Amino acid sequence: MSSTDLTFKSPKCKASKLKAIAGFTLIEVLVASAILALMALISWRGLDGMSKAQEALQTRSEANQTWQVGLAQWRTDLDNMVSLPNIPALDWDGRVLRITRQHSQDPQAGMQVVAWTLGNGQWTRWQSPPLTQRDAWAQAWNQAQIWGDSAGQPLSNNTREVVIHAIRSWQIYYHRDGAWSNPLSSAGNSSVQSPLNQAAALPEGIRLVIDLAESAQVQGKLTLDWVRPTFTVNKQ
Repeated sequence: MSSTDLTFKSPKCKASKLKAIAGFTLIEVLVASAILALMALISWRGLDGMSKAQEALQTRSEANQTWQVGLAQWRTDLDNMVSLPNIPALDWDGRVLRITRQHSQDPQAGMQVVAWTLGNGQWTRWQSPPLTQRDAWAQAWNQAQIWGDSAGQPLSNNTREVVIHAIRSWQIYYHRDGAWSNPLSSAGNSSVQSPLNQAAALPEGIRLVIDLAESAQVQGKLTLDWVRPTFTVNKQ
C-alpha cells in the first residue's frame, strides 16, 4: 500500500517559491539599471577623453608638419641664393626679407625673387614667376617690397603668397666676422655690398628667431641657423 505525502507546506514557503519564479523585484531592477547607467557614463567619459586626446595629438602633429615644410622652404630659398653683378641677393629692412635665388637647379630656368614677412599674425612667403630679364627682376624686386608692406591685404600680387603659420614676431641676425648681429645695426652692415663683390658681402650665416603665437599648438621661441654653402673658415 503506497503512502501518501501528507507533509504540510506553509504559505510562507509557497510565497518564497512564487518570488523565485517571478524574478527580480522593482528595487532590484532599479539598482541594476543605476549600476549599468553609471558604468555607461564612466565608459563614455573614457572614450570622450581618448577622442579629445587623439584630436589634440593630430592637431599638434599637423602643426609640426607645417613647420617642417615651411622651414625646409626657408633653407631652400637661402641655399639657392645667387650673387650677380648689380643685383642684390639679400635685403632685410626689419619687416621684409627679400631674396634673389635660382628658380631651380637648371641655370636656364632663370632667377626668382622670394620674400618673407609677418602679416596679420601669419608668417608668410611670396614668390615671383621665373625671371630671365633684368627689368623683370627689378619689377619683381619692387613687388616683393610692396607685398611685404601690405601682407594679408587684398592686393593682386597676393595670389602668389603662401601662409606658413601663426607667429607673434620674428627677427633676423647676420653672422659676420665670428659674431651674430642685427643686420640693421652698424655691425650687421659692416660689409658694404659692392656690386663687383656680392659674394663677399653676403653674411656667413643667417639666424632666424621666431616667437610663436600663444594660440599655436607649438609654443615658445624657435631658432634656426643657416650657414652659407660657400662659406669657408680661414685657418691661420
